Amino acid sequence: MLEHQEDLNHLQRRFPILIAFVILTFLILVIRIGYLQLIKSGYFRELSESNRLRSLPIEPYRGLIFDRNGELLAHNIPGFHLSVILEDLKNKESTIKRVSELIGISEKDIKARLAARKDTYPFAPVRIKENISRKEVAVIEANKLDLPGIVIEGVSRREYRHGNMASHLLGYVGEITQTQLDNFEDDSVYPGITAGQDGVEKTHDPILRGRAGYKQVEVDAYGHEMNVFGVKEPVRGDDIYLAIDVNLQKIAEDALGAESGAVVAIDTRNGDILVMASHPTYDHNLLSKRLNAKDWEALINDPSKPLNNRAIQGIYPPGSVYKIVTASAVIETNVLNPEDKIFCKGGLQYGKRFYRDWKAAGHGNVALHRAIVESCDVYFYNAGISLGVDKIADYAFGFGLGAQTGIDLPSEKAGLIPTTSWKLTARKEEWIAGETLSIAIGQGYVLTTPMQLAMLISAVANSGIRYQPNSVWAIKDKAEGETYRFPPVETGRVDLKEETFQILRDALRGVVNEQGGTGGIARSALAEIGGKTGTAQVVAMKPNRSKALLKEKRFKDHALFVAFAPVSEPKIAVAVVVEHGGKGSAAAAPIAKKVIEGYLKNVGH
Repeated sequence: MLEHQEDLNHLQRRFPILIAFVILTFLILVIRIGYLQLIKSGYFRELSESNRLRSLPIEPYRGLIFDRNGELLAHNIPGFHLSVILEDLKNKESTIKRVSELIGISEKDIKARLAARKDTYPFAPVRIKENISRKEVAVIEANKLDLPGIVIEGVSRREYRHGNMASHLLGYVGEITQTQLDNFEDDSVYPGITAGQDGVEKTHDPILRGRAGYKQVEVDAYGHEMNVFGVKEPVRGDDIYLAIDVNLQKIAEDALGAESGAVVAIDTRNGDILVMASHPTYDHNLLSKRLNAKDWEALINDPSKPLNNRAIQGIYPPGSVYKIVTASAVIETNVLNPEDKIFCKGGLQYGKRFYRDWKAAGHGNVALHRAIVESCDVYFYNAGISLGVDKIADYAFGFGLGAQTGIDLPSEKAGLIPTTSWKLTARKEEWIAGETLSIAIGQGYVLTTPMQLAMLISAVANSGIRYQPNSVWAIKDKAEGETYRFPPVETGRVDLKEETFQILRDALRGVVNEQGGTGGIARSALAEIGGKTGTAQVVAMKPNRSKALLKEKRFKDHALFVAFAPVSEPKIAVAVVVEHGGKGSAAAAPIAKKVIEGYLKNVGH
């Protein structure tokens, strides 16, 4: 009896604690219910509605790309993408495994694509395979009930009609990246939409892309579309007309052939890009379908760098083409009278080093005109000594070298024009006087792009007008049906006297048309061509270096040639770089001639 009394007393002492626990639990439940009902009610109502009613994006029809004459370069064809709606994905592991078995894409790749999507977009489709075949569409549809969250998107797929031609200029498209999404501040983009990834497809993406539409749909528990309640139609993108002439582009690309290098041709009167060729090319049709990780890795690690647009990203010593800059400085500063002759015996001893001329026997007595025509190194060595590196740099900067040209394409390189202050800052070294001799003939630290060289020779041809190079000729507004022409944009003037330009043009005419001119191979019966050859040394000649080694392709000099025509009324300027092509006169000049003659025959009437 005593024991029962003690147990009862013990329970009575614990009873208030139990009551307090029950009350506390009840209060927590009430607070939680209140929080969910009052504070989070909107969220759960929206979530509930989104499980039943959804606003799904409709991708706009991408604008077409033509050349300046209306030749179609890029258009759209129907296609299908296999995608996942993350919010509807049930039994994730088993669904991924089943899709992998049906379509032949690895589970690892599917999971990687799903993991890359932010939770911010739970109902936006995540593409797991682009451009699936009609057979694959049929397989997915046949297993639709067993694959909740798996959807097939009907899309328009980009196709480039001329294969790899102008691939670096046109670029390619692909699913919008997260970085691109983060940089857009409007509702014209969403995860999964197609966006430009390179070339004009990228820089003019807002024009080409258009604006997405939306449709309100009712879905079942598996995310399958049941009914459509409303549609906001997408606005198709505007069409773009490029400045290039597709026939001239083909001439340039065929002339380059299997060589690595670049060809740029521009209209000297407005800066329009008539040709932009970069070799090796890449298959932008293939890239627009999205490569798997292995193939993409192989492409970006390809030693020939096919993704590199050599026209604006390839940086090369300009070689003797740079003598145009040095000659301009000579004439303007009068450090050497253009009529004064300098004797060339095949080289120049300066300090402890002998600086060779490309012509071992020498050029004899030459003044400025013949020094340009025959590309006499010794003349320009002496000019460099008289001018100094900083004065040469001043004139190079005046021509726009050492800076981006401002072309409407991504990732343009600026090149390098060395100065005494640059070397002190970049290399922590004083300038050595002998280095100026190399700079004067376009060797040493000087680096330029083919686009810059095209703009250089264009400015000589048109008496100093520097235009912003323009890849787009016009835009057709599809809503209004109007075509808007891009006006030329003048970015500056080269500060040289007209007499200086005349002296330069006459000498460049002589390079091609006079006896002994280094560019004689570019002589044409159609019109007088003016130009300048260049041979850019890749490996320095040293006494202990094997001559057999230097015969290997990878050690050969780069071949360069810049030209304009007709000399009396310039319309076109061309720059050609052939990597490891040897002499500019042999490898690059014939290419420029073909482009110019193609222009004179078919374009520049």
